[in-house]
Amino acid sequence: MPKVPAAKRHPYAQWSPDARALDLVGDKWTLLIVRDLAPGPRRFVELQRVLPGISTEQLRSRLGRMVADGLLTRQRYREVPPRVEYELTEAARDLLPVLAALARWGYRWRWGQPDADEAIDVCAIFRLATGLVSPLAQAGEVELTVTDHAADAAAIYTIKFGGGPGGAVKVVERGSAEPVATVAGTTAGWVRALSPDGDVSALRIDGDGAVAKLVLGQLS
Repeated sequence: MPKVPAAKRHPYAQWSPDARALDLVGDKWTLLIVRDLAPGPRRFVELQRVLPGISTEQLRSRLGRMVADGLLTRQRYREVPPRVEYELTEAARDLLPVLAALARWGYRWRWGQPDADEAIDVCAIFRLATGLVSPLAQAGEVELTVTDHAADAAAIYTIKFGGGPGGAVKVVERGSAEPVATVAGTTAGWVRALSPDGDVSALRIDGDGAVAKLVLGQLS
């Protein structure tokens, strides 16, 4: 039986909805884990890969706490070697618009060129698309590719639009079979596009350029 993590050491202990929410999500790494699970379930080692700077023990502790708090589910598969995946619950998915609002605040007040000591993974911004990007008039998919994301593979994400004002926006970590537009570039090209100047000249845009630039504008 999995061990239940210890109670939080520093709860706010206030009968207030914001304080109670921060008791669950105010710790370091918690909201970034929610962001990085937005496209779907991930294994422990995959979360380590997309969260540079977190130690193995920190990640293990935080995941255990989030499962106990009802923010994540933990699924163990009977495989050799064993496979364990973490996935957002409905409560955690409700945090995605909160993350988007926080990102918009960061764009307004804290955004700029990367600092020398900052890890650069533009896919972290792609994973915010569920809350940052508005629905299109019609259903469709836009594929985003970072061509030099790893030594042996590109990183590909697809933003899916349900269509219409009430249509949902979803991001998945895979390519699209029939995208209305594709955008591809190196990490350096994406940094230029997502930085304050919004210079997309180093990106390759195919398909519906207007839709692609609409998406890029909302991601930056």
